[in-house]
Amino acid sequence: MRLSALTTAAVGLTLALGSVPARAEPTQYPLVIENCGVEVRFDKAPSRTVALGANSAEILLLLGLEDRLAASAFWPSKVMPELAKANEKVKVLTVEIPTFEAVLAQEPDFVAAQTVLLLGPESKVASREDFAKLGIPSYLSPSTCTNRQDTKDIYGSRSELWNMDLVYKEIDDLSRIFDVQDKGQAVIADFKAREATLREKAKARGKDYSYLFWFSSPSPSADAYLTGKLGPGGFIADLLGGRSAIQSEAEWPTLNWEGIIAANPDVFVVADLDRNRWELDKPAAKIKFLTTDPAVSQLESVKQGRIVVMDGQAMNPTVRTIRGAEQVEKQLEEIEAKSK
Repeated sequence: MRLSALTTAAVGLTLALGSVPARAEPTQYPLVIENCGVEVRFDKAPSRTVALGANSAEILLLLGLEDRLAASAFWPSKVMPELAKANEKVKVLTVEIPTFEAVLAQEPDFVAAQTVLLLGPESKVASREDFAKLGIPSYLSPSTCTNRQDTKDIYGSRSELWNMDLVYKEIDDLSRIFDVQDKGQAVIADFKAREATLREKAKARGKDYSYLFWFSSPSPSADAYLTGKLGPGGFIADLLGGRSAIQSEAEWPTLNWEGIIAANPDVFVVADLDRNRWELDKPAAKIKFLTTDPAVSQLESVKQGRIVVMDGQAMNPTVRTIRGAEQVEKQLEEIEAKSK
């Protein structure tokens, strides 16, 4: 049987690591999956899925399921380049938050969501119960349901450091729902190999940097949206041998610039976003502010040019997080090479 290029590459990587994943057993329907405290039943593989959130859509595309993906919505950044061709087959409802009616108009037999913002008790789209009443099973990313909802922020906070195991669980769950387990295990193997490579590079570099991940701000005078110490930003910092400069446990804390100056990060990581909601969604605008503001520009990290650009979607707990860490790693290597 002919393997896809992705599967072949992943098998090669696992061979290098000394083991090959066993061939997965095919899904036996009806399948019942426990997801975020909810039991979800599938009598067969879905054929018309609506993905709420770029991460949900990109996992399905990585699994080769574009023909079963009826539509998607909520794209802070454009689809990953390697998935662009497959994504051309999929209808985009909106790059922002769709209405419940717009989702139902696609006649979905399954809805997968990236975050509680898109599928939860306070969702701007609908709750899981709303879909269940119509006989439509739903799935919520495990990364988002591990959050404590004890803050005023819909995203909540974390009690322990997020890691890619939750994304691997999501890939595995979705591959079982669609009966493409072999493809799922190949995708997971590829990500694990890349994660291991980053840890080895960080160990060799031996830099204990503190990182600040700046997603965006409505304006230069407004508070900045940052990643908390236990979210993907904290994970990337740890993966690269460092730590988060922001110590909040909130998933998306906001902080004024006096607080950011006091945090004094060794590295500024600025998000690259395609949505263009605010001027500071653009990395060039962020960098201009950092390098020209009378106070912020005096930070040692800014003076030393330790400002790197990362895909903003990678600051969410997604399949892009490893890709974002790779972007930061590559730019830091270039910065350090120039400083020698």
